[in-house]
Amino acid sequence: MNFLSQPLQSLPEPDWQQVQAIPVVDNGDPLVPLGLVPPPLRVYPAYFHLGVPGALTECYVRRSVLQRLQQAATLLPSGTELVVLDGWRPFRVQEYLFETLTDALKRRFPDEDDQHLLARARHFVSVPSTDENAPSPHLTGGAVDVCLCDGNGQLLNMGTAFDDITPWSYTAAFEAVVKPGAAEAEVIENRRLLHSCMTRAGFTNLPSEWWHYDYGTQNWAWYSQQPAALFGAVQQHSLAERWRMQVDAGNR
Repeated sequence: MNFLSQPLQSLPEPDWQQVQAIPVVDNGDPLVPLGLVPPPLRVYPAYFHLGVPGALTECYVRRSVLQRLQQAATLLPSGTELVVLDGWRPFRVQEYLFETLTDALKRRFPDEDDQHLLARARHFVSVPSTDENAPSPHLTGGAVDVCLCDGNGQLLNMGTAFDDITPWSYTAAFEAVVKPGAAEAEVIENRRLLHSCMTRAGFTNLPSEWWHYDYGTQNWAWYSQQPAALFGAVQQHSLAERWRMQVDAGNR
């Protein structure tokens, strides 16, 4: 067994109150686009292709996150590449995802109160927030959704689709299969491979989502036992907004 095939542990989900109590000290690392980054890093803005309102045609992350994604990609064996499905999100996209999931949960569990529905939703979608003390991870540019593909761009079998909300989406779910068949064994190895390369590059994983990794967020600080998060909520400005800010600054 090599370092890329280590069994995955079933970790507890974060204590969200404690996570949000971790201080945020934004280091000012800028957002950068991934579209020009060469292989073995690939970019496929999944929410745009799924038709999510407000989704971007490009993926953005903090600059140091890009450096770590490139490091993770170089750890992969020949013929396997890292695919970024999502990074920084506009607030509108986070709202849409959260509201869509909570609406589905309300239909499925009509007798549950808001607190229990929120607990269910948070397994897979964070509460939309630009609060400087408790920002949604994807609004910081430090959270990424990733998967693997082969050299021809075919996605590897990860056991579920991206953004699946079943128990099989938990990162270590397939480790519990007592006698895995060929397909299940393939999923186990692919998840181990993704987890190993990402964590060795400095990311932490959200246990309920095999695709979600963090660097610099409050989630990352929680799992890596850091005293503070490196990234707060950040805004990607349009050209018109940038021009207005530059004009205003020049008139002072």
